[in-house]
Amino acid sequence: MITVTNLTVAYDELVAVADVSLRVPPGFVLAVSGPSGAGKSSLLWAIAGAVPAKSGLVEVDGLTISDRPAAAAHGVVLIPQGNGLARVLTARENLSLPLLAKRNEPEAVDRHVEQALVDVGLQDSGDHLVEELSGGEQQRIAVARGLAQQGRAILADESTSELDGTNRERVLDLLRREARRGAAVIIATHDPNVAAGADGHATMDEGHLTWQRRL
Repeated sequence: MITVTNLTVAYDELVAVADVSLRVPPGFVLAVSGPSGAGKSSLLWAIAGAVPAKSGLVEVDGLTISDRPAAAAHGVVLIPQGNGLARVLTARENLSLPLLAKRNEPEAVDRHVEQALVDVGLQDSGDHLVEELSGGEQQRIAVARGLAQQGRAILADESTSELDGTNRERVLDLLRREARRGAAVIIATHDPNVAAGADGHATMDEGHLTWQRRL
């Protein structure tokens, strides 16, 4: 369960998220849409503990989220816009690092990594350096890294923006599968088709959230 209560995020005088409250239960997908600069990314990054809240509260399955290390340890997975991959590492190495950091057994890491690569259709690209992959392939590797972690909460920031129609649907199906596994999923998107395929839909504008279709 993701619970956000009266959350405000500000950068000096600029308010990016303005008194937002929402709940996403396990097993559900919420799409948050809106123009660039509306506050979508700031909302997701605050839920992930990657940017501090000016006020308000974020909780995931009972844990108050105050910083990124604690959130990550609790299973809050952030798939960032721009992919956030280490370009000098291979795709497989990028997927493996978060799992090894959690002290998973190497055999289990290999199993999860290989399955995630298959899921995004890049099983033959695991040994390629990230800088050798196209923009769309890098985006799918970032999604695969998120999938491999099997988190409690999955926060996908524009994770379909550079994908063609086929791969966009592939990624959406995978995120819906994560919800069926029991994760709470939030997708920030510009794409009305992505929003239409989610269980709930909210829009953001100048930091304010408005429900279009409640969960």
